[in-house]
Amino acid sequence: MSTPGAALLDRPSVSGGGRGLAMQLVLAVVSGGYAVGAALNWGSEELAEIMGDFGLSAAGLLAAVSCYTYARTIDSRERPAWLLFAFSSLMGACGNAVWGWYEVVLGEEVPKPSVADFAFLCFAPPAIVGLLVLAKRPVNRAGWVCLGLDSWLIGGSLLTLSWSLALAHAARTAQSGAPGSVPRAALSLAYPLLDIALVSMVLVLHFRRSETNRSAVNTAIAALALTVLSDALFTSPLLSAEYQSGQLLDAGWFAGSLLLAYAPWGARRLPPGPVPAGPARRDRHHSRPITGSLPALTPYLAAAVCTLGILYNVVDGRKVDRMVVFTGCTVVLALVIRQGIMLLDNIALTQELAQKENHFRSLVQGSSDVIMIAAPTGTLRYVSPAAAGVYGREAEELVGTELAALIHPDDLGRVVHEVRRFLAAAPAEEPTTRIECRFASGTGEWMNVESTVNRHQGGLILNSRDVTERVRLQAQLQHSAEHDPLTDLPNRALFTRRVRQALAGRRAGDRSTAVLFIDLDGFKAVNDTIGHQAGDELLVEAARRLQDSVRAGDTAARLGGDEFAALITGDGSRDRSAREFQVREIADRLRTTLSQPYRIGGNEVRVAASIGVAFADPGITPSDLMRNADLAMYRAKAGGKDRVELYAPQMQAEVVRKAELAGRLRTALHEGEFALLHQPVVSLATGEIAAVAAQARWRSAQGILFTPAEFLRVAEYSEGGVAGQGTGQPDASRTAELGRWLLEEAVEQAADRHRAGHDVPVAVRMTAQRLLDSAVPLGSVEALLTRHGLPSGALVLELAVSDPRVPFDDLERRLAALHRLGVGISLDGFGSGYAAISALRRLPVDMLKLDRGLVEGVVESARLHKITAGLLRIANDLGMRSVADGVDLPEQVMALRAMGCTHGQGKAFSGPLDEYRLRRALVRGTFPVPGGAAQPALAGGSSGGPMAIHRGSHNETPVPPT
Repeated sequence: MSTPGAALLDRPSVSGGGRGLAMQLVLAVVSGGYAVGAALNWGSEELAEIMGDFGLSAAGLLAAVSCYTYARTIDSRERPAWLLFAFSSLMGACGNAVWGWYEVVLGEEVPKPSVADFAFLCFAPPAIVGLLVLAKRPVNRAGWVCLGLDSWLIGGSLLTLSWSLALAHAARTAQSGAPGSVPRAALSLAYPLLDIALVSMVLVLHFRRSETNRSAVNTAIAALALTVLSDALFTSPLLSAEYQSGQLLDAGWFAGSLLLAYAPWGARRLPPGPVPAGPARRDRHHSRPITGSLPALTPYLAAAVCTLGILYNVVDGRKVDRMVVFTGCTVVLALVIRQGIMLLDNIALTQELAQKENHFRSLVQGSSDVIMIAAPTGTLRYVSPAAAGVYGREAEELVGTELAALIHPDDLGRVVHEVRRFLAAAPAEEPTTRIECRFASGTGEWMNVESTVNRHQGGLILNSRDVTERVRLQAQLQHSAEHDPLTDLPNRALFTRRVRQALAGRRAGDRSTAVLFIDLDGFKAVNDTIGHQAGDELLVEAARRLQDSVRAGDTAARLGGDEFAALITGDGSRDRSAREFQVREIADRLRTTLSQPYRIGGNEVRVAASIGVAFADPGITPSDLMRNADLAMYRAKAGGKDRVELYAPQMQAEVVRKAELAGRLRTALHEGEFALLHQPVVSLATGEIAAVAAQARWRSAQGILFTPAEFLRVAEYSEGGVAGQGTGQPDASRTAELGRWLLEEAVEQAADRHRAGHDVPVAVRMTAQRLLDSAVPLGSVEALLTRHGLPSGALVLELAVSDPRVPFDDLERRLAALHRLGVGISLDGFGSGYAAISALRRLPVDMLKLDRGLVEGVVESARLHKITAGLLRIANDLGMRSVADGVDLPEQVMALRAMGCTHGQGKAFSGPLDEYRLRRALVRGTFPVPGGAAQPALAGGSSGGPMAIHRGSHNETPVPPT
C-alpha cells in the first residue's frame, strides 16, 4: 500500500495518540530514572536493596493489576492470556517480595532454594501458556505439528548453545555429589531452561501472532523478551556470582514489568474482530518483504545456532557432550520433518495455484467483457480474447497499442482526468472507479464502452463492456421524456429548461429574449365535428408549420392540448421598441401561418391562432416569464381571438385582483357571511305573487348587504369565462360550493314556508355546467327535496346556457329526468347569449325569462321593442310562460303587458326581501299593478294566481366586462 494510504489507515485518533504519547514519556522517564539510580547504586547499600527487591516487587504487582483489570474489560479469546500474564507478574512480584524479606527485613542471605525461587520458577509457565493463547491457531493438523517443530527448533538450538556455554558445568556440579549440590544445580538448570522455553514462544509468536490487538500483543512480547534477557544475564556465569540487589541488571526486570503494565492500555488497540485482508493489509506486507521472509528462515537460523554450539565444543577441544549430540540430532530431525511438511504443502499449493490459474484463465478468456492490463505508460500489455467479439479487433492487434489512441478525442481529456484522480486517491478509500467513453471499433465506428478500473502494479486493469445499446436506449428515453409524442416538439419540461438557459449566464440581462404562447382557437370544434384523429393530424401539421416558421436558434414546443409555445432568443439589442417590432412581426407571421386552412382527410379545416408575447425583463424567472406570456395569450383570446397581444403589467394586476376576490369569497363562505333573500315574481295581469326568486347577498361586518355583482364576477370568471389562465384561475370549487349553498338554503326555507301554508314556488338560478358537473351526484336535487320535504313542483331551476361546449345530449337527458319529477325548467337570459334557439328546440323548457338588457330598453328603443315583442310571441306560440327580469319602471310594466308578457320581476313591484318581509308580502298576496289589472293581449297568458309552471329570477346588476 502507498505511504499516504498506510498513514490514513493507521492514523490514530488525536486524543488516543496524545494519551499514548504521554504514557510512553512517563514510562521512559520512570524506567530511565530507575536505571540511573541503579547505575549510581542508589547512594547507599540499604536503599539499593530496597529498590532492588521491593521496587521490582511493586513493578511486578503493578503489571499484575494492570493485566487483570484489562482482562476484565474485554470479552474475547484474549482474556485468558492476559489473566495468565497477570498471574505470571504476580509470581514475579511475590518472588521479589520474599527476596526483600530476607535481605532487607531479616538481613540474611537468601537461602537456595527458597520460596522466592519457587515463585520465580512459576513466572515462565503462565507466560508461555499465555503466549500460546495469543498465537495464531493453525488451521489443520500439519499446522500444529509445524508449530511444535518450530518451537523445538528454536528451543533446541538455544539449549545446545546454552549447554555448551554454561549448563554443562551446572550438570557436572550436580553429579559431583557435594552436599546441596543437586538442588542448587537443578535450580541453576531450571531458570535457563524455562527462559529458553519462553524465548522460543516469544520468537514463534512474533511470526505467528494474531492480528487482533496487535499493538498490545507486540508490547507484551517486548516486555517478556526484556525480562528473559535479564534472566539470561542473571544466570550467566559472569554475573551470577557477583549479583547484588539494586544493580543495573534490576533495571531490565523493572522496565519489563512496567512495559507489561503499559501494554494493554497505552498501545493503540484495533477494534475487536478479524482484520480484513483488504488492499491496505496486503500492501503493508508487500512494503516489508524482509519481515515476511523471516519465518521461512527461522528453521535454518535455529540449525545454524545448534551448529555453533557443537562447533564451540569441537574448537575448544572439549569432548562433545552427549546432551549436545542428542539435542543437535533432534533439531536436525525436526528440521528435516518440517521441510518435508513444507515440501508437501508447497506441492499442494502449487497444484491448487495451477487449478486456480486455469480457472481464472477460463473465466477471463470465456468472459463476454474485455479485460485489459495497461502499463503505467498507458501501453496495453494484455487484452483478453473477448476483444474480437466486442471491439471487432483481435487481442494480439491491440496489445502494444497506446490506450489513449483508442479513446475518442472528445472523451480523452475527461478520461485522463478521472484516471489521474483515481490513482491519486488512497486505495483503501477508492479501490475501483468507473469510466464511460467512446472506443474505436474494428469497423472504424465509435462504440460506447463502460470500464471498471483497478490498480495493478502502478498500471491499470480495465474490465470493459459494450454499452452502446444501453446508451442509445437512454438517449431514446431522454428524448421521449423531453418531447411531445404526437408532434415530436419539445414538451413543457424541455421548453422550461431552454427558457432557464436563455435567462442564465451571459443572457441574464438580455431584454430582447421573448416567449410566445400560442392557442389554436376552434380546435375543439374540429375534434367534435370530424373526430379526434383529424384533430391529431391538425396538431401535427400545426407543429410542422410552427417549427418551419421559427429561426434556427429558437425553440418551438407543444405544451399540451392545442397550446404551443416558442422561445425567441435575444440578439443583445438594447433598442426595446425595435425588438418588440421584430418579435411582433414574427408573432404575426406565426399567426398568419397557423391560421391558414388545413387539409385534413379531404376536408378543409380552419382554426385561428391567439398569441401572447412576453419579454424577459432583468431578474425575471422562467416561470414568471412563461406566466406572463400565458396571460397575454388569454387576453388575446378574450379580445376577439386570432390576434397577437403583448404582455402588460396590468394583466398581472387584474389576475391578482380576481384572486383577491376569490379569497374574499372563500372567507365569506367559511364564516357564514352570505344571506338568502327572495324577490317576488308578480303576475303582470293581476299583481299576485306567482313565485319567489332566491338571491344571495354578501353581509359585511357592519351588517350591510352588498349586491352580489362582485362575487358573481368571480363566480362567472371561474365557471369558464376565461378558465385555465395559468396562475390567474380562481378556485372554481368555491363557487360551486356557493351554488350548493344557495340551492340547499332556498329549498330549506321554501319547505318551511310550505309547511306554514305559503305554497309559492321558489326559483333558483343554476348554470348548465354545474348541473352536469361529474362531481355532483345525479340524484342530488331529488335527495335535497326529499330531505327537506318540499314537493318537487315547488322548485324551478333557472338554467343559464352560456357555454357552447356544453353537451346538449347530456343536458337534455338530465333536464328530462327532473322535468318528469315535476321540477320546473326556466331558460334564463332569453334573447342574449348562446344557443337560445337550440335550447328551445331540444330542451324541456317550461318558461322563458327575458334578458334584462331587453327589458331596460323596451320603452326607449323601437328596435328592442320589436325584438322583445317577437320573442314574447314565440313564447306564447309555444305555450310557455314568460318572465321579464329587471322590471323597474311602471312604463316597462305596461309595455311588457301589452306585448303579452305574463310575469315580471323588479323594483316596480318589490326588491329582494328577507324572510320576515317576504312572509308579510305572501300574506298580503298581491302588489298594485301600474295601469290596473288587465288580461294579457296575446294567447297563452295567465290571469293571475300561482304559476302553473314554476318561475324564478336572478335580479343581479349587470357584470361589466373584465
